[in-house]
Formats: sequence, C-alpha cells, structure tokens
Amino acid sequence: MDSGVLSQLVALKRNIEAIILGKSDVIDCLLAALLARGHVLIEDVPGVGKTTLARTLARSIDCRFKRIQFTPDLLPSDITGLSVFDSEKHEFQFKPGPVFTNILLADEINRSTPRTQSALLEAMNDLQVTVDGVSHALEPPYMVIATQNPLEFAGTYPLPESQLDRFLMRLQMGYPSRAQERTILSSPRGTAQIEMVTPTLHGREVLELGKQVDGVRVDETICEYILSLAEATRAESTLVAGVSPRGSSALYRAAQALALVRGRDFVVPDDVKQLVLPVLAHRVIPKTRRAVGDGRATSLVALEAVMKKVRSPG
Repeated sequence: MDSGVLSQLVALKRNIEAIILGKSDVIDCLLAALLARGHVLIEDVPGVGKTTLARTLARSIDCRFKRIQFTPDLLPSDITGLSVFDSEKHEFQFKPGPVFTNILLADEINRSTPRTQSALLEAMNDLQVTVDGVSHALEPPYMVIATQNPLEFAGTYPLPESQLDRFLMRLQMGYPSRAQERTILSSPRGTAQIEMVTPTLHGREVLELGKQVDGVRVDETICEYILSLAEATRAESTLVAGVSPRGSSALYRAAQALALVRGRDFVVPDDVKQLVLPVLAHRVIPKTRRAVGDGRATSLVALEAVMKKVRSPG
C-alpha cells in the first residue's frame, strides 16, 4: 500500500480515537463504511458517545455536519426541504433541508413515522433528493449516521427491512472500561471537546481514498467464503429470509474497505469474520422475534451458528 494513503488513514483514526476512547473496532468499521460510500446505524443506549462520534468524524475530515432530531411530528419536508414562493420573483424557490450536508446524524430515527423515515431513502441510495418533481444532487462525500435506542419501544416505529437494507453496517458502541470512563470524567465535554479536533483530511481526500477500495485484492477463496456464508443463511432453519445478493455484495465491499483502513491492500478472512454481524444481522429475518423488538438478538444467534457451520479459508 502507498505510504501516503496509510499515513492519512492512521492520522484520521488517531484523531477520532483521541476523543472516542477504547472503541478501535467501532471506529475501524465507521471509517470502512465511509470509504465504501455506505451508511451506518448505531444502536445503543443514550450517553455512550454516538453523537460525539459522528461530530468528531465530520470535523476530522473537514466536512459539513448536520443533525436531525427525529420526532413523531417530523415531516419529510423537514428533512428534504421545500419550495417556497418568492413574491418578488413570482416563482418558487427551493429551500434545502438538513439532508444537504456531508455527514448527517439522524438521531433516534425510529421515533418518526415510516413516511418520514423513507424521506432519507433516495438520499442514501442515489445521492439526490427529489422535491416537487425536481431532483437535487447531494455533494459527496455523503454519509448518514442514524441512531436508535434498542431498549425503548414506546412511541417508536421500527425501521422496515427495505430501510435497514440501505445501511451498510449496524453497530453498537458499548460502555467504556473503568479506566476510560475515568479519563472521560476529567476531559472537556460537549462543544469544547469537539472544538479540540483538528481536521486531518478534507472531503476531496476522502473521495480519493474511497477510490482505493476498488483496488483492494480479494482472493478467490475469500470470495467463495462470502458466497458460502450467504447461502448458509438462506438454508438456516431459524430464518425466514437469508442474505440477499445485495447483502453479500455489501459484505464483500465492506471487507475491502476494512482491509484498507487497517493498512492492507488485500482482504484476510478475519476482515470478513468481523463484519458478518455488523453487515448481515439487519439483513436477515428471523422466524421468532424475541428479546429485541426487531429480532436483532435472534438474528445474531442465527448468524453465529452459520459462521460455525461454514469453514473459513486459511
């Protein structure tokens, strides 16, 4: 790998790790999603740093950041924008909504209705927004980081499978260790903490790094491993539906991006293994939905069983 690329990625990761303590794997996955032009759903309890992570990423790559607090009364136009009549020019002018940014934090996305949630679909899939029949392009790099609380279901609207499928990964932050939490207690908080972050990259450099993902080598044995995992989910007795071809493609590209983030120009089996749960768990449908409202716990158990059945290369 080119030393310049490696140094850029190392600097970017260190920048984020200086604020988000002890979450190296989560940061690796987030950066892999960014380079793979994917979106991330972070599912965890309040107060573990989800918003701080999103803000730190945006500041580290010197990109625009906007946050939308999803609520039951939020309308699609509150996200996409709307056309307003200009009495002086006697014509309608488009007023862009907060979706027009680089890093968008969709906070508590499951608190809005499915109609409002779906307002993000076109932006996430096609990098554009259509309002009143007119399409407006979004500026890359573009990434949606959505959050939701896995323990609270009152007044929420679970994301449908079609919406979940647009997220490349579904991550959990987890609690910090005691030593890390002690450091957090004595550190600056809120805006002061984010203002300490100095950009290490710019948006155009992120796009150039993203182009490197396509050049990461995937051995035929690893490709076969990904295909075998996908086929095994379709035959798993505890699942109604297994991984679609889009899911296996997502795992393939995510593995390429993770290898790049970790300083390699080739994928190893451990890259795939680490990504099976974050990339595939929200793309399968379990027969029995228990423990978590959308069946996440059941999906994880099913995928862990699949990983035990499918032999990895090497």
